[in-house]
Amino acid sequence: MKTIDINSDMGEGFGSYTIGDDLEMLSIASTANMACGFHAGDPLIMATLCAAAKERNVAVGAHPGYPDLVGFGRRHMDMSAKELEAYFVYQIGAADAMAKAAGHRLTHVKAHGAMGHLVADDEDAAEIFINAIRKLNPELILSTMAATTLWRVGMQSDLRVISEIYADRAYTDDFKLKSRKLPGAVIHDPEQSAKHVLAMVTEGCIIAESGKRLNVAIDTVCVHGDSPNAIGMASAVRTALEGVGYKIAPYAATH
Repeated sequence: MKTIDINSDMGEGFGSYTIGDDLEMLSIASTANMACGFHAGDPLIMATLCAAAKERNVAVGAHPGYPDLVGFGRRHMDMSAKELEAYFVYQIGAADAMAKAAGHRLTHVKAHGAMGHLVADDEDAAEIFINAIRKLNPELILSTMAATTLWRVGMQSDLRVISEIYADRAYTDDFKLKSRKLPGAVIHDPEQSAKHVLAMVTEGCIIAESGKRLNVAIDTVCVHGDSPNAIGMASAVRTALEGVGYKIAPYAATH
């Protein structure tokens, strides 16, 4: 049976504020990308997520972002190379500690939001990101958007690299995510999202909004946990993939 992973960004509340339904998403997704307290999340949310993920055999990874709670980490911040590495190390280390405290283990790292776009497109930033992961634990998997500079640099490193597509985002003709500032960038309809994913996974390619295609490896499908209909979308995507013979499972052992 063919296997594919469904990942979702989780733990993105803060204090008494809740964003996304993590417990429900953990029953659908096989991998959780955990906010580390900078763009969202806090120690209690992280601890709760790790415990719940362990109970459900869902993999947990670090999801580091810019220190921008107000902007949800989706606004670029200028940082020196040393600052950028320090922010990665700090957040990945915190995620690893929280997972261990819950008796779980950290499996991967995936950068969030504007920080994610920085490392995806800028070779120097990609190197900094990869070196930060390697310094902490070279066994951690690098999760990256397919067909990016980060994917290329990662494949030249000694890290294991996982290639991802998005269920709820449109792609431009250069096979990058369409800016959220533009209409149609975010897919809200579960049926449309499921068709979008199914076409890409079965054909093994990114399909741009125009229909242009690029063959890529696809190891995992991301559904943003903060989307208004994230649960319905993730459920539709899982049902569609299982309907054509895919088993949904983490791309890394959870224990």
